[in-house]
Amino acid sequence: MELEPGIEIEDSSSLTLWPLEPIDPKRLKFPCCLVWTPLPIVSWLVPYIGHIGICHEDGTVLDFFGSNLVNVDEFGYGAIARYIPLDRNKCCFPTNMATHKCMIPYKHAESGTALSWDDALNTSMRQFQHKFYNLFTCNCHSFVSRCLNRLAYDGSLNWNVVNLGVLILWKGRWVDKMSVVRSFSPFLVVVCIGVFMAGWPFLVGMAIFSALLLGWFVFGTYCVQGLIC
Repeated sequence: MELEPGIEIEDSSSLTLWPLEPIDPKRLKFPCCLVWTPLPIVSWLVPYIGHIGICHEDGTVLDFFGSNLVNVDEFGYGAIARYIPLDRNKCCFPTNMATHKCMIPYKHAESGTALSWDDALNTSMRQFQHKFYNLFTCNCHSFVSRCLNRLAYDGSLNWNVVNLGVLILWKGRWVDKMSVVRSFSPFLVVVCIGVFMAGWPFLVGMAIFSALLLGWFVFGTYCVQGLIC
Protein backbone atom coordinates (compact mmCIF):
# COMPACT_ATOMS: atom_id res chain seq x y z
CA MET A 1 0.00 0.00 0.00
CA GLU A 2 1.34 3.43 -0.93
CA LEU A 3 1.48 6.07 1.74
CA GLU A 4 -0.47 9.28 1.43
CA PRO A 5 1.54 12.52 1.44
CA GLY A 6 -0.07 13.70 4.68
CA ILE A 7 2.31 11.78 6.98
CA GLU A 8 5.92 10.79 7.41
CA ILE A 9 6.76 7.52 9.15
CA GLU A 10 9.71 7.94 11.48
CA ASP A 11 9.45 4.41 12.92
CA SER A 12 6.79 1.81 13.54
CA SER A 13 5.15 3.81 16.33
CA SER A 14 5.85 7.47 15.56
CA LEU A 15 4.03 9.60 13.01
CA THR A 16 4.79 13.20 12.18
CA LEU A 17 1.80 15.06 10.74
CA TRP A 18 2.37 17.69 8.12
CA PRO A 19 1.07 21.16 9.07
CA LEU A 20 -2.23 22.14 7.52
CA GLU A 21 -3.01 25.33 5.65
CA PRO A 22 -5.37 27.68 7.54
CA ILE A 23 -9.10 27.44 6.99
CA ASP A 24 -10.08 29.86 4.23
CA PRO A 25 -13.87 30.24 3.68
CA LYS A 26 -13.28 32.67 0.78
CA ARG A 27 -11.39 29.97 -1.14
CA LEU A 28 -13.76 27.28 0.18
CA LYS A 29 -10.87 25.42 1.78
CA PHE A 30 -11.54 23.66 5.08
CA PRO A 31 -8.62 21.26 5.76
CA CYS A 32 -9.58 18.27 7.92
CA CYS A 33 -13.03 19.64 8.65
CA LEU A 34 -16.60 18.42 8.65
CA VAL A 35 -18.75 20.72 6.51
CA TRP A 36 -22.53 21.18 6.36
CA THR A 37 -25.13 22.95 4.25
CA PRO A 38 -28.96 22.94 4.35
CA LEU A 39 -30.90 20.56 2.12
CA PRO A 40 -33.58 21.86 -0.24
CA ILE A 41 -37.12 21.16 1.03
CA VAL A 42 -36.00 18.88 3.89
CA SER A 43 -34.21 21.68 5.79
CA TRP A 44 -37.14 23.99 5.11
CA LEU A 45 -39.22 21.70 7.32
CA VAL A 46 -36.52 20.33 9.66
CA PRO A 47 -33.69 22.90 9.80
CA TYR A 48 -31.33 20.78 11.88
CA ILE A 49 -31.06 18.20 9.08
CA GLY A 50 -28.73 19.00 6.19
CA HIS A 51 -26.05 17.73 3.83
CA ILE A 52 -22.63 16.90 5.28
CA GLY A 53 -19.17 16.28 3.87
CA ILE A 54 -15.59 15.81 5.04
CA CYS A 55 -12.44 17.48 3.75
CA HIS A 56 -9.01 16.25 2.72
CA GLU A 57 -5.89 17.67 4.31
CA ASP A 58 -5.64 20.18 1.44
CA GLY A 59 -9.23 21.35 2.03
CA THR A 60 -10.85 19.44 -0.85
CA VAL A 61 -14.42 18.47 0.08
CA LEU A 62 -15.77 14.93 -0.34
CA ASP A 63 -19.49 14.23 -0.04
CA PHE A 64 -21.71 11.26 -0.84
CA PHE A 65 -24.16 12.93 -3.22
CA GLY A 66 -25.97 10.07 -4.95
CA SER A 67 -25.86 6.41 -5.90
CA ASN A 68 -22.29 5.44 -6.82
CA LEU A 69 -21.31 9.11 -6.65
CA VAL A 70 -18.95 10.84 -4.23
CA ASN A 71 -18.38 14.48 -5.16
CA VAL A 72 -14.78 15.74 -5.08
CA ASP A 73 -14.32 19.48 -4.47
CA GLU A 74 -17.89 20.18 -5.63
CA PHE A 75 -20.00 20.27 -2.49
CA GLY A 76 -23.60 19.33 -3.22
CA TYR A 77 -26.56 21.62 -2.50
CA GLY A 78 -24.68 24.90 -2.35
CA ALA A 79 -22.02 26.72 -0.41
CA ILE A 80 -20.76 25.50 2.96
CA ALA A 81 -22.71 27.02 5.85
CA ARG A 82 -21.16 25.36 8.92
CA TYR A 83 -17.92 23.55 9.64
CA ILE A 84 -16.09 21.77 12.44
CA PRO A 85 -12.27 21.54 12.47
CA LEU A 86 -11.09 18.07 13.47
CA ASP A 87 -7.80 17.19 15.17
CA ARG A 88 -5.65 14.58 13.40
CA ASN A 89 -3.92 13.90 16.70
CA LYS A 90 -7.17 12.26 17.82
CA CYS A 91 -6.92 9.75 14.97
CA CYS A 92 -5.27 6.34 14.95
CA PHE A 93 -2.91 5.64 12.00
CA PRO A 94 -1.45 2.18 12.74
CA THR A 95 1.19 0.60 10.54
CA ASN A 96 0.74 -2.71 12.41
CA MET A 97 -1.06 -4.06 15.47
CA ALA A 98 1.69 -2.80 17.79
CA THR A 99 1.30 0.81 16.71
CA HIS A 100 -2.41 1.30 17.38
CA LYS A 101 -2.97 4.52 19.28
CA CYS A 102 -6.60 3.76 20.12
CA MET A 103 -7.72 1.50 22.96
CA ILE A 104 -9.61 -0.86 20.64
CA PRO A 105 -6.88 -2.12 18.27
CA TYR A 106 -8.47 -5.43 17.30
CA LYS A 107 -11.89 -3.94 16.56
CA HIS A 108 -10.23 -1.11 14.65
CA ALA A 109 -8.18 -3.52 12.56
CA GLU A 110 -11.25 -5.62 11.83
CA SER A 111 -13.41 -2.66 10.78
CA GLY A 112 -10.67 -1.09 8.65
CA THR A 113 -7.73 1.22 9.33
CA ALA A 114 -5.80 3.89 7.43
CA LEU A 115 -2.24 5.15 7.24
CA SER A 116 -3.23 8.81 7.01
CA TRP A 117 -6.21 11.14 7.07
CA ASP A 118 -6.44 11.24 3.27
CA ASP A 119 -6.00 7.47 3.04
CA ALA A 120 -9.06 6.98 5.26
CA LEU A 121 -11.16 9.34 3.17
CA ASN A 122 -10.04 7.90 -0.15
CA THR A 123 -10.65 4.31 0.95
CA SER A 124 -14.13 5.20 2.19
CA MET A 125 -14.81 7.08 -1.05
CA ARG A 126 -13.97 4.02 -3.13
CA GLN A 127 -16.30 1.97 -0.96
CA PHE A 128 -19.22 4.38 -1.31
CA GLN A 129 -18.73 4.69 -5.06
CA HIS A 130 -20.39 1.27 -5.15
CA LYS A 131 -23.32 2.06 -2.82
CA PHE A 132 -26.85 3.18 -3.60
CA TYR A 133 -27.92 6.45 -2.03
CA ASN A 134 -31.04 6.50 0.13
CA LEU A 135 -31.97 9.42 2.36
CA PHE A 136 -33.30 7.07 5.04
CA THR A 137 -30.76 4.23 5.04
CA CYS A 138 -27.51 5.25 3.30
CA ASN A 139 -26.80 8.95 2.99
CA CYS A 140 -24.07 11.56 3.29
CA HIS A 141 -23.90 11.11 7.07
CA SER A 142 -23.23 7.40 6.54
CA PHE A 143 -20.22 8.23 4.39
CA VAL A 144 -18.71 10.70 6.84
CA SER A 145 -19.30 8.41 9.83
CA ARG A 146 -17.52 5.61 7.92
CA CYS A 147 -14.52 7.91 7.43
CA LEU A 148 -14.41 8.78 11.15
CA ASN A 149 -14.70 5.12 12.14
CA ARG A 150 -11.83 4.22 9.83
CA LEU A 151 -9.81 6.95 11.56
CA ALA A 152 -11.01 5.75 14.98
CA TYR A 153 -11.51 9.45 15.60
CA ASP A 154 -11.47 10.36 19.28
CA GLY A 155 -10.90 6.69 20.06
CA SER A 156 -14.36 5.65 18.83
CA LEU A 157 -15.68 3.22 16.21
CA ASN A 158 -19.28 4.16 16.98
CA TRP A 159 -19.76 7.17 14.73
CA ASN A 160 -23.16 7.12 13.04
CA VAL A 161 -25.78 9.36 11.45
CA VAL A 162 -27.26 10.34 14.82
CA ASN A 163 -24.20 11.35 16.85
CA LEU A 164 -22.70 12.96 13.75
CA GLY A 165 -25.80 15.12 13.34
CA VAL A 166 -25.68 16.06 17.02
CA LEU A 167 -21.99 16.98 16.67
CA ILE A 168 -22.72 19.36 13.78
CA LEU A 169 -25.69 20.87 15.60
CA TRP A 170 -23.77 21.34 18.85
CA LYS A 171 -20.28 22.33 17.70
CA GLY A 172 -20.70 23.54 14.13
CA ARG A 173 -19.29 27.00 13.40
CA TRP A 174 -21.08 29.31 11.00
CA VAL A 175 -19.04 30.47 8.03
CA ASP A 176 -20.63 33.94 8.16
CA LYS A 177 -23.91 35.71 9.02
CA MET A 178 -25.36 35.08 5.58
CA SER A 179 -24.96 31.35 6.17
CA VAL A 180 -27.29 31.64 9.16
CA VAL A 181 -29.80 33.57 7.09
CA ARG A 182 -29.60 31.08 4.21
CA SER A 183 -30.08 28.15 6.57
CA PHE A 184 -33.07 29.40 8.55
CA SER A 185 -34.93 31.89 6.35
CA PRO A 186 -36.71 29.22 4.23
CA PHE A 187 -37.85 27.48 7.45
CA LEU A 188 -39.22 30.73 8.87
CA VAL A 189 -40.99 31.53 5.60
CA VAL A 190 -42.61 28.07 5.52
CA VAL A 191 -43.70 28.43 9.15
CA CYS A 192 -45.24 31.87 8.56
CA ILE A 193 -47.09 30.76 5.43
CA GLY A 194 -48.25 27.54 7.10
CA VAL A 195 -49.54 29.29 10.20
CA PHE A 196 -51.24 31.96 8.08
CA MET A 197 -53.00 29.40 5.89
CA ALA A 198 -53.65 26.51 8.30
CA GLY A 199 -53.22 27.99 11.75
CA TRP A 200 -51.46 26.41 14.70
CA PRO A 201 -52.22 22.82 13.61
CA PHE A 202 -49.58 23.37 10.94
CA LEU A 203 -46.92 23.68 13.66
CA VAL A 204 -48.22 20.51 15.29
CA GLY A 205 -47.89 18.73 11.95
CA MET A 206 -44.34 19.98 11.51
CA ALA A 207 -43.43 18.85 15.03
CA ILE A 208 -44.85 15.38 14.35
CA PHE A 209 -42.97 15.14 11.05
CA SER A 210 -39.74 16.19 12.76
CA ALA A 211 -40.25 13.68 15.57
CA LEU A 212 -40.98 10.85 13.12
CA LEU A 213 -37.90 11.63 11.06
CA LEU A 214 -35.65 11.82 14.11
CA GLY A 215 -37.25 8.70 15.55
CA TRP A 216 -36.55 6.77 12.35
CA PHE A 217 -32.84 7.52 12.45
CA VAL A 218 -32.57 6.73 16.16
CA PHE A 219 -34.50 3.47 15.70
CA GLY A 220 -32.59 2.46 12.56
CA THR A 221 -29.22 3.24 14.14
CA TYR A 222 -29.55 1.85 17.64
CA CYS A 223 -32.39 -0.71 17.47
CA VAL A 224 -31.92 -2.53 14.15
CA GLN A 225 -28.29 -3.29 13.40
CA GLY A 226 -27.35 -2.80 9.76
CA LEU A 227 -30.56 -1.01 8.76
CA ILE A 228 -28.72 2.30 8.35
CA CYS A 229 -25.21 2.01 6.98
